[in-house]
Amino acid sequence: MPSMDSSSDENAATPWLSDAEQCAWRTYLDASKLLMHQLEKDLQPFGLTNNDYEILVNLSESAEKRMRMSDLASATLQSKSRLSHQITRMETAGLVRRENCESDRRGLYAVLTDQGCEVMQKVAPHHVTSVRRHFIDMMSADELLHLRTVLGPITDELRGRRGKA
Repeated sequence: MPSMDSSSDENAATPWLSDAEQCAWRTYLDASKLLMHQLEKDLQPFGLTNNDYEILVNLSESAEKRMRMSDLASATLQSKSRLSHQITRMETAGLVRRENCESDRRGLYAVLTDQGCEVMQKVAPHHVTSVRRHFIDMMSADELLHLRTVLGPITDELRGRRGKA
């Protein structure tokens, strides 16, 4: 429990984490940060960040290899402004381009270029190997199922809240 003035009503009413809860929370945080750091490190030789790769994956899996910028921002949990800067960098690298939306003059699409497709084909096997080595292969099939079972409701709840914000 943090050292705070325990005389305040708010502090007294706070349901502090037990030692076991604190350990689970910090283990989750550490594992998440370390895994994302390792995956980012493994993408560096290709000149990509985790955010770049996530955008490329979303575009490569979408119809016509394109998505509305607002939908892509939502899918990647980025603000529209941050995504716009990211797309600008990726345009400069030739990985994506922007197209106007014919049905909505204010709308824009992010579109995967042929070069972006080539990069995905080259990088994807390395990324999958990294994910497998640093995450999947470290757990049994039952543990992976348990992880999905435990994290699924949390993900659903937080996605639902994000949609309401």
